[in-house]
Amino acid sequence: MKKCFSTLIILIISLPIFGQNYWQQEAHYKMDVDFDATHHQFEGLQNLTYINHSPDTLTQVFYHLYFNAFQPGSMMDVRSKTIIDSDRRVGNRISKLKPTQIGLQEIWSLEQNGVFLDFEINETILEVSLAESILPNDTVEFRMKYKTQVPIQIRRSGRMNSEGIDYSMSQWYPKLCEYDKDGWHANPYVGREFYGIWGSFDVTIHMDSKYTIAATGVLQNPDEIGHGYSELTLDTIPTKLSWNFKAEKVHDFVWAADPDYTHEIIQNDNGPNFHLFYQQGEKTKHWKDLGKYMIRTFEYANKHFGEYPYPHYSIIQGGDGGMEYPMATLITGHRSLKSLVGVSVHEAMHSWYHGLLATNEALYAWMDEGFTSYASNRIEYEFFPEDFPGIHEGSYKSYKRIANSHYEEPLCTHADHFDTNWAYGVASYSKGVVILDQLSYIVGDEVVERSLKRYFDEWAYKHPDARDFKRIVEKESNMELDWYFEYFVNSTKTIDYGIHEINKKENGTLITLKKGEMPMPVEFEIEMNDGRLSNYYIPTVLMRGEKEVESGTKILEDWPWTNTHYSINIDHKPSEIKVIRLHNTGQIADVEPLNDNVTVPRKWNWDKHKLKLQILEKKKKKGIQKTMKMKKVAL
Repeated sequence: MKKCFSTLIILIISLPIFGQNYWQQEAHYKMDVDFDATHHQFEGLQNLTYINHSPDTLTQVFYHLYFNAFQPGSMMDVRSKTIIDSDRRVGNRISKLKPTQIGLQEIWSLEQNGVFLDFEINETILEVSLAESILPNDTVEFRMKYKTQVPIQIRRSGRMNSEGIDYSMSQWYPKLCEYDKDGWHANPYVGREFYGIWGSFDVTIHMDSKYTIAATGVLQNPDEIGHGYSELTLDTIPTKLSWNFKAEKVHDFVWAADPDYTHEIIQNDNGPNFHLFYQQGEKTKHWKDLGKYMIRTFEYANKHFGEYPYPHYSIIQGGDGGMEYPMATLITGHRSLKSLVGVSVHEAMHSWYHGLLATNEALYAWMDEGFTSYASNRIEYEFFPEDFPGIHEGSYKSYKRIANSHYEEPLCTHADHFDTNWAYGVASYSKGVVILDQLSYIVGDEVVERSLKRYFDEWAYKHPDARDFKRIVEKESNMELDWYFEYFVNSTKTIDYGIHEINKKENGTLITLKKGEMPMPVEFEIEMNDGRLSNYYIPTVLMRGEKEVESGTKILEDWPWTNTHYSINIDHKPSEIKVIRLHNTGQIADVEPLNDNVTVPRKWNWDKHKLKLQILEKKKKKGIQKTMKMKKVAL
């Protein structure tokens, strides 16, 4: 069993704009990019206004230089070649890049308030020595000149993706690293994830006039640049157009460019308008139907998860699968309708958990990918219920599969430091769904529904962590939930409740249950031979409370977590009982279902014998349990 020993830290510093117990940094980018599409390079000028809202004096700063990862021998290259289940999109492709194909970010100069600075490039991190320390509440101006070569598209970013999109420009600019209550987050770009400073972007891109550009933010000069130029003569078409985009209250900026983009705008009276950018053709025919699904998606999300605040949202063909950014997503577009809708819904829901709540994905990937998957599962069920016999059933199956292997790692593992891509994928996506849906089993569906809305309302734009979400649910449920997050986030201990034995007593039946490594409240039902049902609920003592249960359900005494067994006397003879069922709601990730449901034998000598279910379990397991093998998956 693997376990994390780090604790979740309480926010203790103050920033006036967010109240007494919160602060965060602020960054405003003004960038001018001159793009050379012939050589796949651009020169950039970046003016960055940085406001230090922390109580700390900063003596250095760091920037991400993501494109430098796409060079032979980089950490991303080495990691991809040595991990046992390498992402097939990467594999050994970086090691084979030629000098004209690699990613490269050269920093020509960097100034702080007009003073040139010393710096060192350590692969994907720029380490900067300041001319003058940045004091609390100081505002500083950084001015950078740089040159970038766009790599062949391998992972997320780059040129000429598999569907022929010329440029997918994510993680493309020198990006100041985040500094928060835990200090600097200057993580090398090895595979995942991203964490940015809240602020604004004013980006001007000078590019060949044949290109259509899609981006984060709002285009400021649509009349000036036009689209298509079909009515103009060649003599009137400028060599380059200057596209100016602005975005407020975001933490990243993405753009894409292709000469063959079709740009469609889907008007939406009850929410943001949708901008679709894709290459028209047989393989993208389903994009024509995407708008109506996106309108319904945002209507559902606004009602259940919080109000989307931006004026529009762009879905852009590009990248290598699906990847989320503020106000936009890059997705591959050659898909069936269900696949296209599925990936679009998932990436759109990232607008809530990545774009607006923006937890540190590297440390809390499950709070982004897991919550996003939970929300998108619910929305896709509305569209295609036949594909979801249980809304989250696939996530439970995926989690249980790895929980019964020796490859599972705790959710608190840093995203880049999982031993396998499989472990990362299941933890972040599947177990991330389970941790949220299972909360409904503990505190009730309505409490979770209220908690998700309150979480968004109180923590949008503030980089919350696991403790912040836990406290929201505790306030809504009036329960203690430390135990749940400690077990399910910080360890790989599993849930395994079962029926241990059934014994005839003078006035009824004694049923003894057993617990596994992790405590949980327990629900079970007893079906009698005549069809009557009796429902029981056993809270765990750690909760200091219980959820609302349906009328007629009998609430029993709390189960102390130290006790491995729990016995219940019921006023029915064993011969009257047909079936005993644990976890009949399906919202508990019990890893061993063999001992959850027991059909009571009709022919059993209750006067002489107990029903020893542990022995029966072992016999069943010996016959059906198979050895888990490592499953390679591309995530």
